[in-house]
Amino acid sequence: MAGWQQTIIVGNVGNDPESKMLPSGQNVTNFNVAVTRKWNDRDSNERKEETTWFRVACYRNLADIASQYVRKGSQVMVVGRVSARAYIDKNQQPAVSLELNADNFQMLGSRADAMGDGGGYSGGSGARQSSNSGPDEEFRNIPF
Repeated sequence: MAGWQQTIIVGNVGNDPESKMLPSGQNVTNFNVAVTRKWNDRDSNERKEETTWFRVACYRNLADIASQYVRKGSQVMVVGRVSARAYIDKNQQPAVSLELNADNFQMLGSRADAMGDGGGYSGGSGARQSSNSGPDEEFRNIPF
C-alpha cells in the first residue's frame, strides 16, 4: 500500500536563506521557520507558548524563488513533507531536527508589510508576485 504525507506550517523565518549547488548540479535553498503555539494553562490560567523550529529545504525553481523573496522576520506558509533527523549537537548531546522538503510556499508578510512597505510572493506553479497596490484587478469586483 502506498503512503502519502503533507505538512503545512505557518511561522516566521528565522534567518535569511542560504543557497548552494548540490554535487548533482541541483540548486537548494535552506532557511529556518519558527512555529509558535500559544495557549492558556488550564490549571493556572497562565499564558504559555511553545516554539518549534523547522529547517526548510527548497529545490530547483522553488530554490531560486525562495532565495529571492524569503527574508528573516517575514511570515511564510510552507507546504511539504516533514522528516526528523537525529544528530549530536555542539554539547555532544543527542538532538533532533525537523526538516520540511518544500513543495510550495506562500509569503504572508512581515512587520514591514504591515506598515505598507512590502509585497509578497506565492511560490510554486501558477503563482505570481503581488504588488503593493492591493488585490489584482480581477478580484476587486467579487461580490463576497
